[in-house]
Amino acid sequence: MNARVAPSARRRAGEVIDAAAKVFAQRGYHGASTQHIADVLGMRQASLYYYFDSKEAALEAVCASGLDDYARRGQAILQDKASSADKVARLVFHHLAPMTERLDYTRVFLQERRFLPQAARRRIGASEKRYERVIERIIRQGVMSGEFRRDLDPRLATLALLGLGNSAALWFGREPRMSLERITSSYVELLLRAFKES
Repeated sequence: MNARVAPSARRRAGEVIDAAAKVFAQRGYHGASTQHIADVLGMRQASLYYYFDSKEAALEAVCASGLDDYARRGQAILQDKASSADKVARLVFHHLAPMTERLDYTRVFLQERRFLPQAARRRIGASEKRYERVIERIIRQGVMSGEFRRDLDPRLATLALLGLGNSAALWFGREPRMSLERITSSYVELLLRAFKES
């Protein structure tokens, strides 16, 4: 939506995407329908098509929501003057924070995006790659500055960071005594130890 759209309309669009995320997270892509999304919102199914022209479009909107935010936050961290260790800690924090605020979105992205049509998968994949490149550049900065070990492969380190963060979304809430704060601090310690020690 453009800047001229009323704030109430933007809020409603956000509520519709929230409802789609909830339905896809609970039912999976194949078990969900636009009627299920409309039911969550208490609206007629036909009214939903003002926001999405298909179930596929709703799934793409859910998957895309947040990716741009990840990349934007990552870019801000990249441009900061902090140490590479501090930047990695902030990356981990921002990657995991949506687990308490937007866990449905994270789980739908991780589990359901493979069902998107090919063109939509390419668009989502391009956004994902932009975020990955930001992380990789931050880690490469640490290697070049000598803060991280010289033999650290920035690409593999990026995949390790993403793998830890993404896997946590799949079990978060099912492990007793595993708060987001504990997961974040443990992951930061684990990654930085691996990045710094030879």
